[in-house]
Amino acid sequence: MRMVPPVPFETGSQAEKRIFDRLRIALDDTVTAYHSLRPTRHPGKRFPEIDFVICSTDGIFVLEVKGGRVSCEGGIWRYRDRTGRVAESNEGPFRQAETALHGLAATIRTGLPPDICESFTMGYGVVFPDCEWRGRGVEWDEPMVADVRRSRDMGTWLRGLFAYWQGRDATTRRPERDSLRRLQNVLRPEATAHRPALIRQVEDTQQRIERLTEDQMRMADVADANPRALCYGGAGTGKTFLAEHLARRWAHSGMQVALVCRSPWLRHHLSSRLIVPGVTVSLADGVRLDCRRAGLAGFDALIVDEGQDLLDPVSIDVIDSVLDGGLGGGRWSWFQDVNQSFFPAGDPQAEQRLLDSKPVRMPLRTNCRNTHNILDCVQDLLGADLGVKGAGAGPEIRMHNVASASESAGTIASEIAELVDHGGLAPGSVTVLSPFDFDESSVSAVGSESPHEIRRLDEFSMRAVPRDTVGFARIDEFKGLENDAVIVADLPDPRHSRRDPVSHYVAMSRPRSVLSLVCLGAVAGGCEIVRDQAD
Repeated sequence: MRMVPPVPFETGSQAEKRIFDRLRIALDDTVTAYHSLRPTRHPGKRFPEIDFVICSTDGIFVLEVKGGRVSCEGGIWRYRDRTGRVAESNEGPFRQAETALHGLAATIRTGLPPDICESFTMGYGVVFPDCEWRGRGVEWDEPMVADVRRSRDMGTWLRGLFAYWQGRDATTRRPERDSLRRLQNVLRPEATAHRPALIRQVEDTQQRIERLTEDQMRMADVADANPRALCYGGAGTGKTFLAEHLARRWAHSGMQVALVCRSPWLRHHLSSRLIVPGVTVSLADGVRLDCRRAGLAGFDALIVDEGQDLLDPVSIDVIDSVLDGGLGGGRWSWFQDVNQSFFPAGDPQAEQRLLDSKPVRMPLRTNCRNTHNILDCVQDLLGADLGVKGAGAGPEIRMHNVASASESAGTIASEIAELVDHGGLAPGSVTVLSPFDFDESSVSAVGSESPHEIRRLDEFSMRAVPRDTVGFARIDEFKGLENDAVIVADLPDPRHSRRDPVSHYVAMSRPRSVLSLVCLGAVAGGCEIVRDQAD
């Protein structure tokens, strides 16, 4: 079997490494196994990771590997590793593999025509390489499980898995070879070439971010243990992720939960990730209507994201009116940015109403979005508090000074080529941000200078951001969102000008791995001129 990458990614799972070696000799090279694939869509995880994806003309199959001793009692799954530590989960590996498959299928559908997608059988299986599995349950059939005995001959088990899912999907036709090639190009385009250093750095950053995000989960336990919580931290400290996780947790416990924000872009992004019964994602000015549509007198619990945008009397009154028990007696968690100097001051009376409810205060200090390079750059140049720790070393900050909009356009085109063509990033992993609308921005002049299309994003595209085109957005629209790489255009050099600190702060804190600044000395609209043209 063809393995991509040819050696396993560094993980803490010895079981995955053993299965990697067994897959290598399981089937011929017409079948490809992708290790540690990270689709951009997942119904429940910010940074999903699939242990293995098997891809051939037989179909697309997700494999979840669980090493150590595995048991399930009373709906609770327990995993005991070689050191004796026990982890518990109520999701289970079969449900985990199924939701991963749904996320993978959604990612594939953004890159391939429907007729090609429908030609592939899709399925999943679970591998328990360290234990014998005799359990019975409604979540799995015997062909879906490879325990310590079956996993010794992965080829035989995989052929049975393929046949099982093909039998359940009789309407699917066998895909053409060209369809398989196009599918492989969507799954991991750099698979047939050398892996550029930049994509390796980005993937390493993603793994470190995932570990940091898991560490941050303990803060959700604190918020859950208190009826009211005021959570504050800088950009990248996991506020939105914790808000999502808390909404799922409360909904799964039977509550009707509202997650409220100001930005339509953020609302659509959250709605695409929180397709959970019992969760309503609303804008502040529409939450009353959403409450009535849900047939509720009030929500059992309420979560606010980007709360610094809602510290005004009208918003506070609305939120108070839709929460069972109100702000003073209801259950709520409020997430806001600690860097208040970068945002319009909140109304003192609105802030006091929150404090009068005696919420527990939760400072979020661990940055789980940005690399050290980005963290240090934003803190040094802007004096902003983005927390500590960060996602380790990453690519160097890319900074260019240009004198005109046409020079800016050429530099942006060169940056896109460097990131996508030479660095190996998918075009959709790159977002260009400007303080201006597209037609007023220097980005509009890129045109034929770049072979890659730059698509103007809107609030609706936040539900399924295209992977095959570079995205463009105004900086204020992209607040609360993020991407692997961000090119900031049409702002002055932050080393020499603090004309627009809010835009600098928001834009420079959006990338997870790669920050590129194309600083324009003379910006349209009569902005100041930066004389220093040195890179």
